[in-house]
Amino acid sequence: MKHNQFIILVAICTCFVTKSFSQRGNQRIQNGIGLMGGITKFDIVTSNFEIEQGNGFLGGTAATVDIPFKWYNIGFGMQLSENHVNILGRPTSASTESEFIDYKLFAVQIPLLIHIKVFSHYFNVDVGPMFQYNSKLELVDDSQEGYYINNYNNLMAEDIVNISQFNINGVIGASLGIRNFKLKAQYIYGFTNIFNKLEKQNLETSGGDSRFKGNQSQIFLGAAVMF
Repeated sequence: MKHNQFIILVAICTCFVTKSFSQRGNQRIQNGIGLMGGITKFDIVTSNFEIEQGNGFLGGTAATVDIPFKWYNIGFGMQLSENHVNILGRPTSASTESEFIDYKLFAVQIPLLIHIKVFSHYFNVDVGPMFQYNSKLELVDDSQEGYYINNYNNLMAEDIVNISQFNINGVIGASLGIRNFKLKAQYIYGFTNIFNKLEKQNLETSGGDSRFKGNQSQIFLGAAVMF
């Protein structure tokens, strides 16, 4: 229920910016809203676990404030993403055979970006912070429940799902196209420790590091249509 309320609140804030025009001196400031979507590559940078990046998708709204005669525009929006990440584990504690455990992560992301006008509105460099509220890690294959996580003696697959759910990221990317259609590429890096909450759960960490640290890393390739 809390997740739904958060999404509705952000959607209302995002949709508040509609297509309109205003006068400021001799400059016309244009506000626009659009839709964006694409594919992702998701990873968590950590020394605690052996991780293989997974695939995902991202979609949402993108609002911009186009300021003529300035070297930048301002943008924000709401993005919904679903990503997979694979953590190496084993079927039993004593097993010598390992396999990747597939986890899924759902996130609501709010980027606040400056679009630097490298070549008018045709090519921009995008940079800024991103606020994220995400789900817990979810096991995709129920048959892997009870697996043991590699690098630890008795840490189990379901023990590490309760990760930190509010995170702050940084975004850098580029946009290429015409005013109403752009191709987008972004790199998103987590400034906060997404595994921080694991340290408060008194987990069985024998055989491995008792301090958990991980920073998410995400690549986005997609497109945006502005109205």
